[in-house]
Amino acid sequence: MEWILQDLWVVISVVAVLFVAGVGAIIGLVRGGNRRRTLDRGTRPDLRGGGGSHTADGGVATETRPGDSDVDLLPEAAPPGLETPESTRSRLQRLRTRLARSDSALSRGLLALLAGGQLDEDTWDDVESTLLAADLGVEASSELVASLKERVAAEGVRDEATMRGWLKEDLHTQLQPQLDRRIASTRVDGRPAVIMVVGVNGTGKTTTVGKLARVLVAEDRDVLLGAADTFRAAAADQLETWGARVGVPTVRSDKDGADPASVAFEAVREGIEAEADVVILDTAGRLHNKADLMNELAKVKRVVEKQSPIDEVLLVLDATTGQNGMRQAQVFSDIVDITGIVLTKLDGTAKGGIVVAVQKALGVPVKLVGLGEGPDDLAPFDPRSFADALLGD
Repeated sequence: MEWILQDLWVVISVVAVLFVAGVGAIIGLVRGGNRRRTLDRGTRPDLRGGGGSHTADGGVATETRPGDSDVDLLPEAAPPGLETPESTRSRLQRLRTRLARSDSALSRGLLALLAGGQLDEDTWDDVESTLLAADLGVEASSELVASLKERVAAEGVRDEATMRGWLKEDLHTQLQPQLDRRIASTRVDGRPAVIMVVGVNGTGKTTTVGKLARVLVAEDRDVLLGAADTFRAAAADQLETWGARVGVPTVRSDKDGADPASVAFEAVREGIEAEADVVILDTAGRLHNKADLMNELAKVKRVVEKQSPIDEVLLVLDATTGQNGMRQAQVFSDIVDITGIVLTKLDGTAKGGIVVAVQKALGVPVKLVGLGEGPDDLAPFDPRSFADALLGD
């Protein structure tokens, strides 16, 4: 009898253990089913560096999503093999400092003219010519000179510091600080935001896509890259390398010269399945005066839109190209409905007036600027800081 009771006790214990384990497994499955599946980014830590809030100075370029903290968190150290991108606010402050130290030809030219003491019509013509040389465009240059002349006549003040201050105020207004400069980076109606990046060859487009991925990773977004530039052999490798540095996957074709629209479509499809926050599509560089190439770019957009709207079309412009960049911008805008501008190579502000001209012509904001070769030398555009830097102290 005793051995029967012992065996019975063992059976009861085993049944009890199995019951508890079974309940735990069911609870785990239920909890797991309620979690949103995220992209496999290795073991990248939480990199939310105060991301998501909307600041008046453009310090954060992304949209807030539910659950984002309003508290600035210090980025954790990245695991071996992965980098920790610089937070948006930190890079913006650093780029402001770099802009302020830049040697602006516009600032030097205006200083010489306004400090001359004699403000006759010839001097005002020279001021307008200086503004035109900085690529502000005819309309903006004329408006700035007219406003400055009116103030000088009304207040009878001619010292250089005061006039420079007035000019800065007017330039800040010309930069349209009221424009929305946020980057679409939050899931919309259960799908990822889709960003399409376009531009001519040589503007640093693929590099800009890689740097933008770093900006969004720093804002704790799940990012997926699409290598739809299939005509340049090294483009997909370059993009994949950028993504791998911060744990962002890249969708690419195994064949050179593959249909870029198919690659873009597949990237968005995988982004939807992986429940990414944002998919960024790199497209091949186009000559704005080649109709067949531009039509192919329009095809990429049409194909992608069969499964998902495109939330953002960013045009990458080389700031040093001046008015030629304006012609590029207009053609691209006609083909793919540009929503924002990324200005690269803005290290020297001699041609920085292109910001004013392109915004006036297209009615879309400059959203990001690149001021160097470093991986985190891309930041939201801040009109106030830019006006101060362009005209000096």
